[in-house]
Amino acid sequence: MSKPGVIILTGYGINCEEETAHVFSEAGAAVRIWHINDLIENKNILKENQIFVFPGGFSYGDDTGSGKALATKIINNLSEEFMSFMKRDVLIMGICNGFQVMTNLGIVPGYGDFGHSEVALDHNSKNRYECRWVHLKLNNKIYFKDMDVIKVPVAHGEGNFYADEKVINKLIENDQIAAYYCDENGKMANGVFPLNPNGALRDIASITDRTGRFIGMMPHPERNFLFSQRDDYAYQKEVILRKGGTLPEFSEGMKIFRNAVNYFK
Repeated sequence: MSKPGVIILTGYGINCEEETAHVFSEAGAAVRIWHINDLIENKNILKENQIFVFPGGFSYGDDTGSGKALATKIINNLSEEFMSFMKRDVLIMGICNGFQVMTNLGIVPGYGDFGHSEVALDHNSKNRYECRWVHLKLNNKIYFKDMDVIKVPVAHGEGNFYADEKVINKLIENDQIAAYYCDENGKMANGVFPLNPNGALRDIASITDRTGRFIGMMPHPERNFLFSQRDDYAYQKEVILRKGGTLPEFSEGMKIFRNAVNYFK
C-alpha cells in the first residue's frame, strides 16, 4: 500500500512544522509542508492527501487571540475545501496552537457549523507561559491505540480548556475527551498544579470530534518521539546500559504518529 499523504501547515508564526513533518516521515507517511498562502493557491491539494496537521507555534503572533487569525483566514479562503476534506475518511490533528485553531474552526468538538466555536482555550490559570513535562491518561482508539499513560512536554500560555456544562456533558457522553492530565500512575490531576499545568476544566488536555478522527491536543508528542528527547534520558540510559540492554531509538510519542499512519493500512 502507498504511504498516506500528510499536509503539515506552516505560515506566519507557526514554528513546529519541521519536527512534526520529520516525525510523520519517520512514522512512514509521505509528508509535505505547505504554507497557508500556497495552500490557498493550490486548493486541490487537500483532495490528494489523507492527513492534515495544524502544528504548534504562535500563528500570526496570537495577536487577536490564540489561533483566531489563522482560523479566520481559513474560513475566508478554504471553507468549502475543508468541509469536503472532512467528509472523507481522513485524519486531522492539531497540536498546541493547532488545537486552538481547530477549536476556532469548530472542527472539534464539531457540534456546529464550520467556523463556529463551542469550546475555548483560555489563559493559563497561573497567568504565565508553562513549559514542563506532564502525564496524560489517554482515551482514543485511533491515535492512542494500545496506549494508556504517556509523558509529554507542554509549552503554552493559553491551554486552559473551558466549555459550558452542556458541552462538557456531550463530550463525556460521546467519549470525545481523548486525554486528561494525570499523575505518573494515571490518577486524575483534579486541577492540581503542576499535574494540570494550566487549570483546564476537568483536566482536559485533548478532545476529538464525534468520530475520533479529528483531534486537538495541547501537549507536544512530537517533542517526545526520540528516546534521547526524554526529560529522564540520562537516568534511563544508565539503567538500560547497566543491565546490558540496548538503548531504544524511539520514545512514547512515536506511537501516536505511527497509529495515525497505520489507520490507513
